[in-house]
Amino acid sequence: MNLTISGHHLEVTPALREYVLTKLDRVTRHFDQVVDVNVILSVEKQKEKDRRQKAEVTLHVKGKDIFVETSHEDLYAAIDQLMDKLDRQVVKHKDRVQEHHHESLKRHDSGWDAVQ
Repeated sequence: MNLTISGHHLEVTPALREYVLTKLDRVTRHFDQVVDVNVILSVEKQKEKDRRQKAEVTLHVKGKDIFVETSHEDLYAAIDQLMDKLDRQVVKHKDRVQEHHHESLKRHDSGWDAVQ
């Protein structure tokens, strides 16, 4: 898995990097076929005091790119919300990939015989 963590208008400290890595472990535990992860942490120059810290991630898995972004007044809270959203989308993608398996005809036939 290739991981890139970058900052826009802020310096990515080792503490921030470690925090993102620990949060990403939860996502990779659900779905291990992650190819590439790009995380961008930024500070927006807005007049509003709230929702200035922004975190976004692009997760490349086999056959699909998943993009999530969140904004919050606290960067750590934005990262938490980001990983929650990403986790839900990864689990949904994993369910979609695994739902392609259909029941065999033998199961349908045996159930049909019991009904008649």
